[in-house]
Amino acid sequence: MHTLRSAARFCAVALIGTGLASAAWAQNYPTRPVRMITPYSSGNSTADIMARNLAQKLSASLGVNVFVENRPGGSAMIGTEAVARAAPDGYTLLLGATGPNAINVSLFKKIPYDPINDFAPVALVAVTTSVLVVHPSVPANSVAQLIKLAKTTNGRLNYGSAGMGGTSHLAGELFNTMAGVKTTHVPYRGMAPAVIDLIGGQVDFMFATLPGTQAQIQAGRLRALAVATEKRSEVLPDLPTMSEAGLVGFQSSSFFGLFAPAKTPADIVTKLNEHTNRALKQPDVRDMMRSQGSEVGDGTPEQFGSFVRAEIKKWAAVIKASGATAED
Repeated sequence: MHTLRSAARFCAVALIGTGLASAAWAQNYPTRPVRMITPYSSGNSTADIMARNLAQKLSASLGVNVFVENRPGGSAMIGTEAVARAAPDGYTLLLGATGPNAINVSLFKKIPYDPINDFAPVALVAVTTSVLVVHPSVPANSVAQLIKLAKTTNGRLNYGSAGMGGTSHLAGELFNTMAGVKTTHVPYRGMAPAVIDLIGGQVDFMFATLPGTQAQIQAGRLRALAVATEKRSEVLPDLPTMSEAGLVGFQSSSFFGLFAPAKTPADIVTKLNEHTNRALKQPDVRDMMRSQGSEVGDGTPEQFGSFVRAEIKKWAAVIKASGATAED
């Protein structure tokens, strides 16, 4: 009995010691450079621009170099998996996005990580506005008119997307489901060629990113009907949301967020969240986000985790309803 009590006391002291050591470790964090992996190519992509701006701000705020490492490929799963397998010490982070962190788990038969259990959500960085645009020849000046047209054409109306299984494709399927219509999907290899064909009249409409269409909308080469976000866009404040236009609850936007590997100490996650939110409040960062057609994120790690779980559930239902699968 004495031996058992001694062992119990030893375990309790050891646990307390471990907790104190962990807290001290988190308090001193970071003491060396931090790597932020983005699973997309370097260049002018929205993800890369956001990652580099955020890394610069975090470097100044945390007092150590935060550098960006691009690991594209595998439908953004190569870089995402690298963070899932990294040590949970706060020195490897992921600028994740809707595709790898919310869609792929339902789109692919098997992915090399668990989007919930392999990551610790840190902060919502941004939500990129998606806008419903039509070719000027399409006789629809509102969402209601487009729905009416789709019902009378019975599948002859077609919409473009940046590729099978992406948000622009699944937004079209969500539109079909919620509006009770049938339209034909035409996938492209990227947003740019899809928008070019929309301008040329080869497709009738699409859910496109605002940065890729804003100039075309202003020039009259495309007609915008609504934004697919919860709130109106600061860039196009006169444009209604899809909910305001009649499809209540319709939301289709791309998010970007900061993740750490699962089991990263909570104190480190909290510290990263506070510094990220501080960076996102800076005027030059907000201006950069607006130029990318994005709304700045905010909130706690717990709120971001709930947001991601809701996104996974939402897109799983859309994928199941549409029968969408990943390209071979």
